[in-house]
Amino acid sequence: MNGTLTIMRRELRSYFSTPLAYVFIVIFLVLSSWFTFNFGNFYNGGQANLAPFFGYHPWLYLFLIPALSMRLWAEEHKTGTIELLLTLPLEIWELVAGKFLAAWAFTAIAVILTFPIWITVNYLGAPDNGVIMAAYLGSLMMAGGFLAIGSFISATTNNQVIAFILAVVICFAFLLAGFQPLLSPLVGWVPQAIIDAIASLSFLTHFSSISKGVIDLRDIIYFALLIGTFLYANVLVLHMKKTG
Repeated sequence: MNGTLTIMRRELRSYFSTPLAYVFIVIFLVLSSWFTFNFGNFYNGGQANLAPFFGYHPWLYLFLIPALSMRLWAEEHKTGTIELLLTLPLEIWELVAGKFLAAWAFTAIAVILTFPIWITVNYLGAPDNGVIMAAYLGSLMMAGGFLAIGSFISATTNNQVIAFILAVVICFAFLLAGFQPLLSPLVGWVPQAIIDAIASLSFLTHFSSISKGVIDLRDIIYFALLIGTFLYANVLVLHMKKTG
């Protein structure tokens, strides 16, 4: 655990030593605000809630998170520092966990900086702040899922562009798995159990539930298993590279 925390602190500091961190945060804040107030029917909805704000998070994460995660391991491969990392007196899982937690913490910082929107909705009305807190939790869990996928993909290549594209494609598939317009045509042709199984793999299905204030243990377990599975795959890829 000490090794994980050491890597996490090193990686988190490295984010803020380059313009990348500030560009990412500014883009996320600007886009999330712009979509909420211009396309989310925020003022005309007649309700004091942040549903329009959180509704755009999956689609913002679809591009911003892969852009963040593509450098996690691909850059190490490209610069040759991966060999140095793998010779450190640390377990591979500590390296993977440290890098992932740093990226997750950085994403959390960007999400937390959207608090002025929360203040705005409280100023304009009387929202259910418990629901908003649950939605923030769901958003961070979903971001963790995106990051775990991106980290795994980044470990498989030394090309950041390829890592970005593959991560976007896979994450998009996880989003579409719960997209009703795509699932509806399957009704009557495919057993309902299979349709439900496909929908259960979707970020949208589980995030939508949490963002409504419903903290279902199944949704938390889903994101935990998704993150754990892809980080484990990440460890296996690096182990094969180390022994190969």
